[in-house]
Amino acid sequence: MNQLLPQCQNLQEQVEQILQLLHQEASLRSQDITSIQASLRKAISPKFEIVFAGAFSAGKSMLINALLERELLYSAEGHATGTECYIEYAETEDQERVVLTFLSEAEIREQALALCKKLSLAAPQNINQPEVIDLLCQGCEAIVQQEGGESKSERAKQAKALLFLLEGYVANREHIHTLHNATYSMEQFNFSNLKEAASYARRGSNSAVLKRIEYHCYHPLLQDGNVLIDMPGIDAPVKRDAELTYRKIEDPETSAVVCVLKPASAGDMTTEETELLEKMRANPGIRDRVFYIFNRIDETWYNSQLRQRLEDLIHAQFRETPKVYKTSGLLGFYGSQVKGTSGRDRYGLDTVFVESVKGLNGQEETPQFVYAFNNYCGTSRKLPSHFRVSINGYESPNENYVRILSEWGTPLINQLIQDSGIDEFREAITRYLTLEKRPQLFVSLADDLQPLCISLRKHYLSLYRELDSQPREIEAMKAQELSRLNQQLQQIGQEFRQHIAEEVNQVVTNTCQDFEADFNKLQSRMIRRLDELLDSFSVRSAYQRATLSHPRNATAPLLAVLVEALYSLSNQLEDILVESSQEVIASFFQRLIERIRKSDYYRSLYRLLGNDGGIEQQLKVLEKQVTQALISEAKVECDRYVRESPRFYDEGTFSIYQFRQTLQQTSQGYDCESMVEAEPAIRQLLKLDFEPKVSTTIKRNFRQTINQTINTQLLPMAVHQADEILQQYNQARAYLEKALAKEAEEKIARNDRFLQEVKQKMEEYNQAISGINACLDAMQLYEKVLPEIRKTDFIPVVVNEEVAAISD
Repeated sequence: MNQLLPQCQNLQEQVEQILQLLHQEASLRSQDITSIQASLRKAISPKFEIVFAGAFSAGKSMLINALLERELLYSAEGHATGTECYIEYAETEDQERVVLTFLSEAEIREQALALCKKLSLAAPQNINQPEVIDLLCQGCEAIVQQEGGESKSERAKQAKALLFLLEGYVANREHIHTLHNATYSMEQFNFSNLKEAASYARRGSNSAVLKRIEYHCYHPLLQDGNVLIDMPGIDAPVKRDAELTYRKIEDPETSAVVCVLKPASAGDMTTEETELLEKMRANPGIRDRVFYIFNRIDETWYNSQLRQRLEDLIHAQFRETPKVYKTSGLLGFYGSQVKGTSGRDRYGLDTVFVESVKGLNGQEETPQFVYAFNNYCGTSRKLPSHFRVSINGYESPNENYVRILSEWGTPLINQLIQDSGIDEFREAITRYLTLEKRPQLFVSLADDLQPLCISLRKHYLSLYRELDSQPREIEAMKAQELSRLNQQLQQIGQEFRQHIAEEVNQVVTNTCQDFEADFNKLQSRMIRRLDELLDSFSVRSAYQRATLSHPRNATAPLLAVLVEALYSLSNQLEDILVESSQEVIASFFQRLIERIRKSDYYRSLYRLLGNDGGIEQQLKVLEKQVTQALISEAKVECDRYVRESPRFYDEGTFSIYQFRQTLQQTSQGYDCESMVEAEPAIRQLLKLDFEPKVSTTIKRNFRQTINQTINTQLLPMAVHQADEILQQYNQARAYLEKALAKEAEEKIARNDRFLQEVKQKMEEYNQAISGINACLDAMQLYEKVLPEIRKTDFIPVVVNEEVAAISD
C-alpha cells in the first residue's frame, strides 16, 4: 500500500487547486501542466511499477528471481514467451497467492505460425489435430538434435520454444478458450501455496501458454506499492508481444524501468535495445528512474575483446548515468540457492537442479550453472589468491563442482555472489525503493510545480498592486481618466493608422482573400465579355455603319469594317471594366468600414467622443474619389484598345497572315455579302488583336493601377484623420466629463470587486501551497518548498537614491 505521510494525505486536492487557479488566468493557462500531472500521479499512486525490459534471453526473469532470492519466474536459455509477470506485495506469507491468465487458442496459433516460419517448418492449419502437433514436435526435436542441443544455437532455442508451446497447449487444453483469455486462481488448480503455483508456472510448457501471471509475494522489497513487472522480450518472435512491452514502457503508469541489456554477451547494442532506450527517454513518467543492467557479465571474464567493447560502450553512452550495474543473474541467483545446500544433496544437484540433471538413458546432464561455476573457478581469474581451486580433467563437470564446494564451501559461494554483482544491484534498488523513491517522486513534483507557482505568485502580486494603486474616490478617478485622455486619443490615432496601413498592405501584396476574389471576378467578367462580343459581332452591322458614314459610296473596305469593330469592342469593354471596378472598390470600402467598426480603437473612440471622430464620413468621401480615379483610369485603359497592337502587323506573325488571308477573301467582290462571308475570319482577326490587350489589362496594368490608387489615397487620409482625432481633445473632454462620474463609480466598484477576487485567489493559493510545503517538510525536503505570498510582498521596494545615482 501507499505509505503517504499524514501531512501528504490531501496532496492531490492541493495540487489540483493550484492547477485550477492557473486555469482561471487567461494569460497563464497556456502553460503545459502535463509533467505536473504525471509527477502527481506518481507521488500519490498506490503502486510504483518497475518494468524489467530487454531482449529475450537477456536474463530479466533470472534477475528478478535473484532480487527476491526465490525461484518465482521461469527462466531458460533462449526461451521467449509472451508472458507478462506482475509481482506485488502480500501482507503475510499466508496471503501469498498466484493468479494465472492463459493465452487464447488464436494467440497460441499465431505464435506457432511465427516460430514455424522462422524454422522453415510447414505452417499448421489446425493445432487441434493430434497428428499435426506430433509432426511439428518431431520436426522440433530433429532440429534440436541437428544443432547439437537445445541451447547450442538460435535455431535450436526457437525449436525448443515451439516444442514447449505445443506441449503446453496439449497439457492445458481444458483451460484455454478459443478467443478469450481465461483467468484462474491458484485454488482452482488445487495449489495450496505460492511455491506449488510458481512451480507449475515455471514449467516450460506451462509458461509457454500463459499470457499473464500475477504473484502476490511476501517480501520487503515489494512494500510501499512496489510492483515488479517482467515483460516479453523486445525482440520476441511474435511482433505483438514486443509491441506489448513497448506500450508498457510508454504507459504513464510505468514509474521506473530496469533495462536489462545484452552487450556483455553480444558485444554491441541491438536495434531493438536502442529503440527501447529512446522510448524510455520519451516517457515523462519515467524520467531518470532507470536502472541499466549489463547482464551476463561473466561472459566478459573469458573474452578480453567483449570486455573492452563493453567498457567502451559504457564510457561512450552511459558515462553520466549513475544507475549502471554489471551482473550475472545466473551466478547470483543460483549461488544464493546453493548456499542452503550441503554435501548430502551434492550441493543442490539432487534438489535445486534435480530437473536439469535428469538425462536420457539414465545419464546425468550438467546444469548450466555448474558449467558457469566451473568456468568461474577455473579460468575467470576473479577468485582471490587464497582460493586455490583446481579443475580436474579426469572428473566430470558435476564431480568437479561437488569436490570444489566440499573443499571451499560457503566462503567460495559468497565470493561468487559478490563477483556476480547481484548483491550490489539488490542493495542499490532496495535502497532506492525503500529510502530514495518516495522523496525523489516528491522532488520531481516540487520541481515541476516551482515555475508554475512563481508565475502564479507574480501574476497575483502584479494584479493586486495594480488594482490597489487605483483611486478610491470618484473625483480622483475622474482626474486620473482625464489625465490620460490625450494619450488615449493619440493611441487611437496610431492604431487607426496602423490598421489602414495593414489593410492597404494586404491589398498590394495579394494576401486579402476577399479582395482577390473580387478582382478575380473582374478578370472573369472582362474575359467573358470579350468572348461574348466576339461571338456576337456582326460584320453586316459594321458594314452598315461604315457606309452610313459615307453616303456617296455604295461599298466599304475591310479596314472600315475593322475600324467600326475596334470602336465598338473597345467601348463595350470599357463599360464592363468601369462597372467591375466600381464593384471592387465598393466591396473593399464596405469591408474596411465593417472591420473598423469591430476594432477596439473604434469602440474606445466612441467612448471618448460619443462618435467616430468623422472616420466613416471621411471614408465615404474617399470611396467616391477612388472610384472616380479608377473610372478615369479604366476609360484611358480601354481607349487604347482602339489602336491595333504594335506587333499586330509584324512580318512572320500569325496575325499578319490572318489579315492577308481575310483581305484576300473580302476582295473577291464589292457588295456586302462578300464581306459577310468573311465574318469568321474577321472575328478571328479581332480575337488575335483584343485577347493580348485584355490580358495585359487584367493581369498586369489595371491591378497595379488599383493598388497604387488605394495606396496613394488611403495612407495620407489615415495620417490626416489620426491628427484630426487628436485635435478633438476639447470635445472629448467635455463629453467624457458628463459620463465619467457614473463610469468612475462603476470602475471603483469593479476594481474593488476584482481586488477582493484576487485576495480570495491568493488565500486559496497560500492554503494549497502551505499544505504542499507541510508535506515537503515532513519528508525533509526543506530546500524544495514552494513560494507563498507573504504580507511583506505587498510593501513597495524603496530604492536608495544614492545607490541609484551611483548606478546611473
